[in-house]
Amino acid sequence: MLSDRLTEYHFQFLGKDLTKSNPTIAFLCVYSSNPLAAMVVSGPFDYCLLKRGNGGTESVPLWTFDSSGERQENVTDWALRQFRKHYQPDRKKPARLITKEDIFHYVYGVLHDPVYCERYAMNLKREFPRIPFYAEFWQWADWGKELMDLHIGFEQAVPAKLIRTDIPDEKSRKAGMAPKAMLKSYKDAGYIVLDNETTISGIPREAWAYTLGNRSALEWILDQYKEKKPKDPTIREKFDTYRFADYKEKVIDLLTRVTTVSVRTVAIVNSMKKAAR
Repeated sequence: MLSDRLTEYHFQFLGKDLTKSNPTIAFLCVYSSNPLAAMVVSGPFDYCLLKRGNGGTESVPLWTFDSSGERQENVTDWALRQFRKHYQPDRKKPARLITKEDIFHYVYGVLHDPVYCERYAMNLKREFPRIPFYAEFWQWADWGKELMDLHIGFEQAVPAKLIRTDIPDEKSRKAGMAPKAMLKSYKDAGYIVLDNETTISGIPREAWAYTLGNRSALEWILDQYKEKKPKDPTIREKFDTYRFADYKEKVIDLLTRVTTVSVRTVAIVNSMKKAAR
């Protein structure tokens, strides 16, 4: 269902200024039978954002807003005291004092830890994630911040140098037809067929390893841009105007940038596997 009206949810999420972002950790809810998946978003999102099968998406924003639109930190004073007590117990002013935003980054880092996800897999299917105190707070907070910057700013990432191959379909062109959309991925061979004219190759194996649920980020993009016929005949007749050809160049650019984000994400996650806990 689509709505053009702002609701209480929008104002609780963004306050009075709807142009400002509110970094939010979204993760697959505990009712899902699938493994934990987490990603950061900067604004309101669909409940089915990370849904795979059963279950929906839970979220924890950095900021909340009261009825008057005033911004409040969503990390509690109690949580801040616990982290400072554990990591900075001597009460002296350290060179880098833990803040609530640091804790928010730390949480995002931990939710990407493959060891954490595996060790507490059964718990994560029954209850809200519990965040442990790892040995090196700043390492995990720094990882979390870098991941958050990557995932929110994926459209500004440096494009990966992929290989684009175009072979014109003269028959279709003479008939005045757009290339036939395909959007198929071949992970083992490292390439994507966009349509019957264009292929993107040279995609690193690591890029496919960054997954959102049970699909890689690259496959998620392909799925979002596929041409899908609405089942309802009235909707199909009046509103079936989407054509991949109109977005092809945008999708190619997006794939190159998400490849960069995916490769770096996997590198960080691999470093996490070796970290002390």
